[in-house]
Amino acid sequence: MKITYATEPDLAVDEFADLLSRSTLAARRPADDRERLDRMLRGADLIVAARNAEGLLVGVARAISDFSFCTYLSDLAVDEAYQRQGIGRELLRQTHAAAGDETSLILHAAPAAADFYPHVGMEKYDNCWRIRRRGDTTD
Repeated sequence: MKITYATEPDLAVDEFADLLSRSTLAARRPADDRERLDRMLRGADLIVAARNAEGLLVGVARAISDFSFCTYLSDLAVDEAYQRQGIGRELLRQTHAAAGDETSLILHAAPAAADFYPHVGMEKYDNCWRIRRRGDTTD
């Protein structure tokens, strides 16, 4: 199965929402709020998309970066039908390469995906802190 990867700074909000619904990430994102999803996309510094041979969006990495020291991976979503094919790993690799190898790649893992990250070379850290979004009750 041929998958192509490219940075897509103008990714369409409807494609993003559709992918979220086909991945496990929709449960932890405002998938039904197109305006908020649009702000999320426009506020990203880096969006890497994975598409199948027909052009369907099957994976996306959305990141905020200073392109010098740190890159926060806000979203890593892969269509459930395309998981376990190396797409997530390649999205991480492409995102890190585009942001610069001198940056640290940082993310807050979804509970269902926590076992994936050690397999792709990421280290777990326990010294992370946050202030939750207003009304947020999920991880």
